[in-house]
Amino acid sequence: MISRTEIERLLAEDVPAGDLTTDALGFGHRPGHMTFTARHDMVLAGIEVAAKMMDGLTVVLHAKDGDWLPAGTAILEARGPASALHRAWKAAQTLLEILSGIASATRAVVEAAAPLPVATTRKTVPGARALSQLAVRAGGGILHRHGLSETILVFPEHRLFLGGESLSDIAARLRRTQPEKALTVEVGTIDEAVEAAVAGFDVVQLEKFAPEAVAELVDRLPERGKRARIGAAGGIDPANAAAYAAAGADFIVTSWPYTARPRDVAVRLFAD
Repeated sequence: MISRTEIERLLAEDVPAGDLTTDALGFGHRPGHMTFTARHDMVLAGIEVAAKMMDGLTVVLHAKDGDWLPAGTAILEARGPASALHRAWKAAQTLLEILSGIASATRAVVEAAAPLPVATTRKTVPGARALSQLAVRAGGGILHRHGLSETILVFPEHRLFLGGESLSDIAARLRRTQPEKALTVEVGTIDEAVEAAVAGFDVVQLEKFAPEAVAELVDRLPERGKRARIGAAGGIDPANAAAYAAAGADFIVTSWPYTARPRDVAVRLFAD
C-alpha cells in the first residue's frame, strides 16, 4: 500500500513549488482531458498509484495491474483543470513506464521458470522499494525479502565475523535466539550446500551455481519434503531460468527485473 504521504512526495519531486510554466501562461483553470495508452506490449504495473497522483481529476481506469496489454491498449483517461493535468502528467507517465518495465521483465522470468516460484531480491533503488515490489507482484513474482528485519539469511559476509564457526553451530545458535524464524544460508560450493542442509538450515541459497551444479547437489540430497529447500540465485534471467527449473531447484532468486528498460506509455492531452 502506497500512502497519501508517499504520493505527495512523488509529486513534490516534480512540482516542488508549483508549475511555473502553466501558472505563468494563465490557463490552469481551463478544462481538458488526457489519455494514457500502451505504446508497446507490456504487463501493466502502478496504475492505482498513478491514479492517486491525479488529485483534482476524474479518472477512469481501463486496465489493472498485472494485465497483459498489447500495443495500443487504453490504460486510463483523466479529466479536469489543465493545472491538475499538467501536475500529474509526466510523473504518472514515468511511474507507469518504469514499473511496467519491471513487471514485464518479471513476467518473462516467471514464464521461463514455470512452475518454479520466482522471488526478487531487496536490491532496489533506495527509496523505491515499495514501488518496485508492487511491480514484481504485478508481474507474477514473489518477494525474497522485504529487508533485513524480516528474515534470517546468513551470508558469507556474516560468517567472516564468526571466527570459523561451523554451519551446524551457527544454525544451532540461530534456533536458540530466533526459534520461530526459518533459517536461510547462502553458499558458494556443493560441499558447503550439503553441509548447510545437514546442519539444519531450512533454505540453502546457491550463489551463482551453474544449472549442472544445482543438479549435482540435488542428487546428493534426500528427496523433496525431507530436505532443505534449494534456491538458485545470481545471474538468472529468462534465457537460463528454465535450466535451473530442470536442474531441480525449488525456487529462483533474481534481481534481473529491476534492470528492465521502461515500457513506453503514450500520453495525449486535449483542451475541452
